[in-house]
Amino acid sequence: MKPILIVLHQATSTPGLVGEVLQQKGYELDIRCPAEGDELPPKMDGHLAAIVFGGPMSANDSETLPFIRQELHWIPIALQSEKPFFGICLGAQLLAKVLGAKVSPHPEGIAEIGYFPITPTEAIAHQFPFPQYVYHWHREGFELPAGAQLLATGKTFSNQAFRYGKNAYAVQFHPEITRKMVKKWTRLAADMLTLPGAQSRDRHLHHNRLYAKESELWLREFLENWLAPTHPNLFGK
Repeated sequence: MKPILIVLHQATSTPGLVGEVLQQKGYELDIRCPAEGDELPPKMDGHLAAIVFGGPMSANDSETLPFIRQELHWIPIALQSEKPFFGICLGAQLLAKVLGAKVSPHPEGIAEIGYFPITPTEAIAHQFPFPQYVYHWHREGFELPAGAQLLATGKTFSNQAFRYGKNAYAVQFHPEITRKMVKKWTRLAADMLTLPGAQSRDRHLHHNRLYAKESELWLREFLENWLAPTHPNLFGK
């Protein structure tokens, strides 16, 4: 079986629960960090799928961060292969930007950091059962790209998930989050918790106890269907 390409943005980052679930299912992970000098494959022939994770940088940083420019140039290669593609937070914003959509901060400077509710769009409400509350850590959001199907919405950032084509999915939230990661992020980036809209560390941890299991169940089902050879429409329901 070909490996799944994992694109991270910091040397200290991990694929978290996403990586754990995939390895439990027997998939090999090819982890690369362009920010640390890793190259991205010129073709997807050697990989089964690709997942681009989040990071503290912006999809608009291509002029100052060469690896962001590299990823923006590489994502069309992944899309043209028609192999499964999954963008998470920054990964979703990079995909949206490649597809011609605007990525920008909230007009009122509000951040979405902590557990917040999302709502599936009416068209897929009975097909794509998102968790009610998901973990966010971002100050920017994306417009819906032309030709994409909106899958979920939120109150502060209206576009929370979309599908492009048959195999490319993007989510603004962090399904890979684990309790260990919540503790680490809220400790190392405690200054972010003072931003307008951000939740306190205690609330992060309390909500993690409440909502982590539902999010994990969703992630397991999503990954299974996303990687299915016949790739059913959404969850095939």
